[in-house]
Amino acid sequence: PPKHDVQRAAVQPVVAPANLAKLEPIIRERVGRILDNLPDGETFNWVERVSIELTTQMLATLFDFPFEERRKLTYWSDCATGSPDLTGGDFVDPEERTRALMECGQVFTQLWHERANGKGGNDLISMLSQSEHTKDLVNKPMEYLGNLVLLIVGGNDTTRNTLTGGVVALNQNPGEYDKLRRDPSIIPNMVSEIIRWQTPILSMRRRAKEDVELFGKKIRADEKVVMWYISGNRDDEVIQDPMAFRIDRDHARHHLSFGFGIHRCMGNRLAEMQVRVAWEEIMKRFHTVEMVGEPVRAMSNIIRGYRELTVRVHRH
Repeated sequence: PPKHDVQRAAVQPVVAPANLAKLEPIIRERVGRILDNLPDGETFNWVERVSIELTTQMLATLFDFPFEERRKLTYWSDCATGSPDLTGGDFVDPEERTRALMECGQVFTQLWHERANGKGGNDLISMLSQSEHTKDLVNKPMEYLGNLVLLIVGGNDTTRNTLTGGVVALNQNPGEYDKLRRDPSIIPNMVSEIIRWQTPILSMRRRAKEDVELFGKKIRADEKVVMWYISGNRDDEVIQDPMAFRIDRDHARHHLSFGFGIHRCMGNRLAEMQVRVAWEEIMKRFHTVEMVGEPVRAMSNIIRGYRELTVRVHRH
């Protein structure tokens, strides 16, 4: 876990509200370009052509990472989660995973030194290198790598699989797709419902700091505790009809997909904006993003992800 000074920095928003407004036109332009290049009348893998491409471009922007090498970010993220399906092979070789993460650390250490001493811009690495709370982080290689992996996985898998999950949800619930066509202004609320329904991070493990009894179950200090966010997002004591996907759900943002408290996802507003802008641009161009066949899901107990989603787009 990060030290206290890094924790204080980590609970701050990854992108300040003022900068979010500056990022929106960049995201919208990129989404438009990606969607305009999709083939008419042909099937293709939505995960590869849209979800991965958009989120990887955004990650490269946040880190000011060399744009032509941006797919390294996707690869490092997939290796970090350790799921064989996410890397597209039969298994993740532990040695390959170690090599990939060490390469990630080396590349970002070089970027850090290039941007230290006020020479960087407004990207995350520059801000970390220049903050009083985190300016020594590069001297703690494993801690630095841990924070990098947190940012890369958080910026890749979550938005990537939510963009795919929304297509799946609407195809499985055609009545909701009809609602969306009739009233695209519902998109911001729909985004929250997609994030709840999808729950891109299935679970997170922590250690208990002290003995506690919870609902009659005794948990001892230092025992491992797994929180299943997807279960919480389907809690019928809190959420009405939780198994249903309803894009006009009241209080749709009342979900646990971003975590809670000091560990709440620091990029939640950016993630919501990316998905919102994507669906606004999708609805301008397409009557339907048709799911052709069943999605191929990733094999993971951490990421609720997709390897493939074969679709065909139907323009207005």
